[in-house]
Amino acid sequence: MFKGIKDKFKYNSGVKFLKQELAKELPTVNRSRGISSVGCIVDLDEFEDASVFFEFVEDYNLRPNAVKIIGYKSFYDKNSPYSTPVFSDKDLGWNGAIENSYALEFLSREYDLLINYYTKENLLVQLMSIKTKARFRAGFKDVDMVYNDLILDLPLKDFKTFRAELKKYLGVLNEIE
Repeated sequence: MFKGIKDKFKYNSGVKFLKQELAKELPTVNRSRGISSVGCIVDLDEFEDASVFFEFVEDYNLRPNAVKIIGYKSFYDKNSPYSTPVFSDKDLGWNGAIENSYALEFLSREYDLLINYYTKENLLVQLMSIKTKARFRAGFKDVDMVYNDLILDLPLKDFKTFRAELKKYLGVLNEIE
């Protein structure tokens, strides 16, 4: 019983932290134009094949290790092998802290492009998004617009179109040649 109450308080403290952070500007990176590093926050409950994000290496002529992916699963078995580093609801700490080594490693980097590949409002995914240091952010219209600079109106499952549209708009914005 106490665990449930503690989890509820943790969740509420996370929501409060998120609202406070959204009132500020999201963390940015002061770099010149161009894409040399890409971070992807992917809702693996809704979109299972995170490996497709490595196609950005080819799209933007990146180094093979320039794309970092972190996946969200509402529940995951720590003993199951996942091809993508994963975080879940149970990794929520007090005041919006995320207590997961994969998530902390992801957050320790800076990205030219952050892809918020999710369409459902979710506290942990939103916390990851606002804590990530990125110069430019892209995502979906179903999520509050404060998380993204570029908002695409596409189905989450249609990665091929997302990839093509993203490349097109990055070109228009002179982020890529």
